[in-house]
Amino acid sequence: PDTAHQEFRIGRYVADIFRGDEIIEIQTRNFNAMRKKLDLFLEQYPVTIVYPIIHTKWLCWINEATGEVSQKRKSPKRGTTYDAYYELYKIKQYLAHPNLHLCLVLIDAEEYRLLNGWSRDKKRGSTRFDRIPTKLVDEFYIGSPKEYGCMIPRDLPNPFNSKDFAKKAGISQSNAQLALNILTYIEAVARIGKKGNSYLYELKL
Repeated sequence: PDTAHQEFRIGRYVADIFRGDEIIEIQTRNFNAMRKKLDLFLEQYPVTIVYPIIHTKWLCWINEATGEVSQKRKSPKRGTTYDAYYELYKIKQYLAHPNLHLCLVLIDAEEYRLLNGWSRDKKRGSTRFDRIPTKLVDEFYIGSPKEYGCMIPRDLPNPFNSKDFAKKAGISQSNAQLALNILTYIEAVARIGKKGNSYLYELKL
């Protein structure tokens, strides 16, 4: 809460939070935009990237003409730590750096959208007006490649393939392949062979 530690200039870049011996960056998307910052920051300080993930979302629609706000509706989609893989892939080359840490934060939120889309009900292509966090659900701190257990489903067969990973994690196979690309790079899993067209993996954690 100390504003003296917020938006702190370090070299050519501005850190979200600087506590004298640590940098905290809060990033909701576009991790690729952090690369130049990380090149500088990681050489000097430990850096923790805080990534908020919407666990449960309640959606409200705003009528621009009347200002009327609809009753909130719960989205059927539920966010998990596996959602982070898409963004982490953009900074894959930094994930094994000893100064880089991650904090994945699951939150519930209310999202307000304007009824100004192109579809008949004006919802498709609509503009997001605001998103308000309402509850902290859980936090997962990853201090090193050995601590990626929160992003690996339990009870995987040994060995396993991307299809097994996808089924256990409840994600698409393409996202599972992305996850395994990262996990192989940081040596949390190892590719040990191939069966048919599928690569086989084993856990190294």
